[in-house]
Amino acid sequence: MAQVLQEVHSHGLLHEQLRESPPQPQAAALLLYPLLLACPVILLLLVRRYATPAAARAREQLLRRLPSPPRRLPIIGHLHLVGRLPHVSLRDLAAEHSRDGLMLLRLGAVPTLVVSSRRASQAVLRTHDHVFASRAHSPVADILFYGSTDVGFAPYGEHWRQVKKIATTHLLTNKKVRAYRHAREQEVGLVMAKIREAAAAGTPIDLSTLLNSFTNDIVCHAVSGKFFKEKGHNKLFRELVEANSALLGGFNLEDYFPILVKLEVVKRMVCAKALKVKKRWDELLDKLIDDHEKMLASQHGDEESDFIDVLLSIQQEYKLTRDHIKAQLEIMFEAGTDSTFIVLEYAMIKLMQNTSVMTKLQTELRMTTPTGKEIVSEDCLSAMAYLKAVIKETLRLHAPAPLLAPHLSMAECEIEGYTIPSGTRVIVNAWALARDPTYWESPEKFMPERFMEGGDGITIDYRGNDFHYLPFGSGRRICPGSDFAISAIEIMLANLVYNFNWELPPELKERGIDMTESFGVTVHRTNKLLLVPILPQKSKLAL
Repeated sequence: MAQVLQEVHSHGLLHEQLRESPPQPQAAALLLYPLLLACPVILLLLVRRYATPAAARAREQLLRRLPSPPRRLPIIGHLHLVGRLPHVSLRDLAAEHSRDGLMLLRLGAVPTLVVSSRRASQAVLRTHDHVFASRAHSPVADILFYGSTDVGFAPYGEHWRQVKKIATTHLLTNKKVRAYRHAREQEVGLVMAKIREAAAAGTPIDLSTLLNSFTNDIVCHAVSGKFFKEKGHNKLFRELVEANSALLGGFNLEDYFPILVKLEVVKRMVCAKALKVKKRWDELLDKLIDDHEKMLASQHGDEESDFIDVLLSIQQEYKLTRDHIKAQLEIMFEAGTDSTFIVLEYAMIKLMQNTSVMTKLQTELRMTTPTGKEIVSEDCLSAMAYLKAVIKETLRLHAPAPLLAPHLSMAECEIEGYTIPSGTRVIVNAWALARDPTYWESPEKFMPERFMEGGDGITIDYRGNDFHYLPFGSGRRICPGSDFAISAIEIMLANLVYNFNWELPPELKERGIDMTESFGVTVHRTNKLLLVPILPQKSKLAL
């Protein structure tokens, strides 16, 4: 959901292409198109230079006092300084230009405050959380999420408080997460069966696709019920989530220059794809909601009720429209699928790259799980401290959203002696904080032991109270689905490591796993993860 920096990523690609390769005729046309669209912005900036209201001048004076890189260009500001992986670029820029963990970047016409110290992130996410709890307007999100009425993109206010309450007290409670235990164990069993087939044949398996399908199916079950596969909904949901990700993670000129949204011709062009995707969401979600409305309430017990059942049961109490319900369902898919899959994939990679950690985790799993069990059940997980430490360390190094989601200040606020004007976008570089040697010993090293007894991180959890470890954010805008995600990650990772030994395919043994990453709605690896599963001897499982 890191909308602003998703766009910066695209510009970074553009900048590198301009620098490294001569423009081709088609490429030149593609570059000329956004520049032509930007012409109205240039005119507006020239007008503003000579006719700026007093309030805007005062705001600009406050912004100029903030530390900022000097290489700012006309119109595009600092966009040219941000490369393919914005979180890395921002860390490097902050190391040179920030003061007290604060740095101002001009991303097109949008001033953006980058936060990269524990003290400054605490100021934004806790001390002044009530000031920075809103979201910037996004035309694409407005279309996809029914006027940004979902819990993720909704601006701060009464409606957001209502949908946040629905998420935390009805959809994603501990009781509700536990209620989906059998669904998780069932899906894990299906995945293990597929891997055993590959192990018997001695062939590599595409873990990326397998884990993506697993997390998608878990979310499908929770949202729409246990018959989602029979009707093919899981595949359609996966297609639509990927379509959303492409739209939200693309180059959206109107987000650099919000004034363009007022030009109807521009709005129609940039929103055309989003409208097509929204129509497909409408068709699917309306059908699901209609089917649920036709079913008698007596057919659902609380344990078996899915998200649609819950939202329909509280529709009158919370005065939810049909579009409100669809917005909440859609964001559950968008936020719940990619992030869980990405953590599982990176966890397996880190274990393959650190064989001593893999051995230690296998020993814990095979000694703790009762003899003869083919599947590690959730009953066994509470005793597996090293498994939990491996997951925490994976999230430290590879949080799916390294820049969290951009915040928006709703009033003037003072942080570290600087006055932050109202309407400033704020990005917390959680990735940089999680790798800062000021807070972490050997920060680039994969060391789950740091979260074990005797380690510096033994007291750290996912609740956002440690402002150098923010995989799910913090404050009012903390991700409400962390328990849902961790429950799926734990059960799947435990079974992958317990049931199989793993090797790299022959073609990867020399060069290793390709760690090239792509930045979009989330940060993920560019290439598929192929591994060879090996069935361990039964005596090894009975350690």
